[in-house]
Amino acid sequence: MITSVLFICHGNVCRSVSAEYILKDLVRKRGLEDEFFIDSAATSTEEIGNPIYPPMRKALEEMKIPIGNHRARQLQRSDYDKYDLLIGMDEENLYYMRKILGSDPDHKLHYLMEFSDRPEEIIDDPWYTRQFHQCALQIQEGCMGLLDCITK
Repeated sequence: MITSVLFICHGNVCRSVSAEYILKDLVRKRGLEDEFFIDSAATSTEEIGNPIYPPMRKALEEMKIPIGNHRARQLQRSDYDKYDLLIGMDEENLYYMRKILGSDPDHKLHYLMEFSDRPEEIIDDPWYTRQFHQCALQIQEGCMGLLDCITK
């Protein structure tokens, strides 16, 4: 069975796309590529079609995370039925995810850090904090916990 995961943030050029590539790297390293479908999306339309934000790309490259040819896209109502898990980074993300998706009868909506040892944390937007490397490390922590949770 394939587990499908969609990461969501405001613009899909920093946090969600980082989570996508970090989880893809973790999955690849465990030899589980055929068991996952991983993607990312935005709650807003501001960055549609844009690539990963250069400072975020640099942080991921420093961590040796392979990066694909990403183009930001917006979350669609139909994504709820396509994915097993829809994972946001902060309260604003979850608010807009619920607005776009409607109700969550299957309990698919989560914060990434729920899967870490610090489930109460949110992942602040590095667009504003300028803490790109710290953000990438926090996302990596959440993704490792998520992968452990899924594979148990």
